[in-house]
Amino acid sequence: MLELISPIDGRYGSKTKELQTYFSEYALIKYRLKVEILYFRSLVEVGLPQLTNVSLESIGKIENEIDNLTVEQAQEVKNIEKTTNHDVKAVEYYLKDMLKAHGITDELEFIHFGLTSQDINNTAFPLMIGGALDEVLVPALQHFMNELSVARNQWQGIPMLARTHGQAASPTTLGKEIHVYIERIDNQIDKLLDLDLFAKFGGATGNLNAHLVSFPNTNWIDFANQFVKDKLNLIRHQTTTQIAHYDDLANLFHTLSRINTILIDLARDMWTYISMDYFKQKIVKNEVGSSAMPHKVNPIDWENAEGNLGLANAIFGHLAEKLPISRLQRDLTDSTVLRNVGVPFGHMLIALKSLEKALSKLSLNEDKLVADLEDNWAVVAEAIQNILRREQIDKPYEKLKALTRGSRITKSKISEFIETLEVSDDVKKELSAISPNNYVGYYDKY
Repeated sequence: MLELISPIDGRYGSKTKELQTYFSEYALIKYRLKVEILYFRSLVEVGLPQLTNVSLESIGKIENEIDNLTVEQAQEVKNIEKTTNHDVKAVEYYLKDMLKAHGITDELEFIHFGLTSQDINNTAFPLMIGGALDEVLVPALQHFMNELSVARNQWQGIPMLARTHGQAASPTTLGKEIHVYIERIDNQIDKLLDLDLFAKFGGATGNLNAHLVSFPNTNWIDFANQFVKDKLNLIRHQTTTQIAHYDDLANLFHTLSRINTILIDLARDMWTYISMDYFKQKIVKNEVGSSAMPHKVNPIDWENAEGNLGLANAIFGHLAEKLPISRLQRDLTDSTVLRNVGVPFGHMLIALKSLEKALSKLSLNEDKLVADLEDNWAVVAEAIQNILRREQIDKPYEKLKALTRGSRITKSKISEFIETLEVSDDVKKELSAISPNNYVGYYDKY
């Protein structure tokens, strides 16, 4: 582990281990084999006369072997690749050997029949991405959001001084400010869950040339559509070059980037609240905050999350910009780039686990929130001037501006000002009841 180049598999390997099922070289080999055998099954089921003697039971046994593929078996595919110098061709040869072992010998050339390597890659990768989303990333995101909702509920209705442009502003509540992020992220999760994953499946240049010329009486477009839908649970691109155009993946990566951007915003705000002493961090006895300053408890988990989310977005951004672009009917740049698709997922997963840990270490310092509100009575000026507008008092904004701007405002100064106003006693009583602690709008909603 100490010799690994990437921290995703090294330092943070324990946090990303579950992604190995979907994004490792082993996983790619397994998914390629799965697509190839399911395609072979579909050729048998469609009734090609050359395949009438193939037993579906034997295919089922091979499918089961692939589902339980070992790392050692995947290494055998890599050994074949040393000779072929072509990864998908190595998968084809290995699968043919599996068929031979099950007594299927005369029909071997229908493995990978009429296909190009991208018919396998552009189906395998969406399956890998979909599996990682469904089984790892979305559950991790939803789990963090549940924890954030628990925190929001715990802090519901707690008044807090807002800061716009870094300056004291009309009060808010802590629960509401957390709810802002919950609502934003929930909206993006809804969009994420609505996205469909597509696949390219159409032969060397996307036109099913080899299929049609070999069996002109079969409707290969219907076959390909049904295969991708029924066997792979994907949607087939109808018109492609040799490769998928990846527009759907770009959409996915942009959606994940938006989620990450919102999470970065959250991490920076929480970091700032900690620096303002609104939160204390729970102390872990044997942890060290600084190698030089023994007193420090640093917000390292929020910082770790921010850094990893930034890395994820940098890679998601490149994937989204690069993959949809290919010279003419195909160049190879998508291949090497797409192999890195697990990297931003890894950084995002690390970040989510860091965010969850960071949230669990927070302890609200409510005394500090109260003190900041009490020290900023000027923020009730907005409330007073709008009630005066209601009462049709001349130039209320200007009156409050003259009172508050550039001077320290206390409760007593506000009270003295209210007494000078030419309004009824009931209105004065109404104004006097306003404080930084209760001027928080619909505080009970959040």
